[in-house]
Amino acid sequence: MVEAIVTVPPHARFLREVAEHPLVSGLRLNTVMPIAGPLEATLERLLGLGKPLFVDLKGRQLRVREAALPPFTEVRLTHRLRVKTPARAFFSDGRESALVLEVDGDRLILEDSPRRVVGPGESVNIPDASLEVDGVLTERDLELVRASAKLGCHDFMLSFVESLEDLEAVRKVDPEARIVSKIESRKGLACAREHDLGRLMAARGDLYVELLPHELPRAMKEILARDRHAILASRLFPSLASSLEPTAQDVTDAAYAIELGFETLMLGDEVCQRRESVISALNLLEALT
Repeated sequence: MVEAIVTVPPHARFLREVAEHPLVSGLRLNTVMPIAGPLEATLERLLGLGKPLFVDLKGRQLRVREAALPPFTEVRLTHRLRVKTPARAFFSDGRESALVLEVDGDRLILEDSPRRVVGPGESVNIPDASLEVDGVLTERDLELVRASAKLGCHDFMLSFVESLEDLEAVRKVDPEARIVSKIESRKGLACAREHDLGRLMAARGDLYVELLPHELPRAMKEILARDRHAILASRLFPSLASSLEPTAQDVTDAAYAIELGFETLMLGDEVCQRRESVISALNLLEALT
């Protein structure tokens, strides 16, 4: 039986209807989304929808710390890092890139920049073997783990898992933590081959950028072979974010994932922003199964 995990905009008015859909087995809080008022109040309300709540932690994932207005040649990130320069940094799910000339702590010094505002929370990929990121959990991650554990919520998704140390960083704060390891890089794939990382997720958004395009199907199969209950996530039904008529590519992509053996698919941010698009995605997925 195929089931779905839905990303929930924390203040959307249609969440109960989504949670009651027969295909929905869990809810995911993308913690980059803005939350009004006390964090505990939002978590408690989402837990009250009656489905398991997965709190998404950003971990080692590189994200923009401060808005950068064009033209700019500096981007500040959420982590300090080291990488052999020059190196290529990717923005907008790999659709834009810039050459990194130097790294200074959490600052990328760029040769050029995307011709738009790069906002706080945007992910940045530097798919270079020499990349080293300092630390695991951000201050926001720590706040989320503590608040969730206080309410008895111990389900987390951890981005860019690349070592057992990453999982231990969460369990040091919440010893009862149940962690879905998001595999999003070559280092993550290598770690999953060598160690038991618990339940895995093929997080295709970043994984696609980090790999060569033709390597993604093989990576999906490998993750599923390591964990037959692995979750498939990212880039599912993106056409429904702008139209209620899905593209042929979207339909066959989801069907391919199901044929491979993925039993749990996670709908991402874009398709879950509106009631019509997320309900359409769930109904389409139900029809495919």
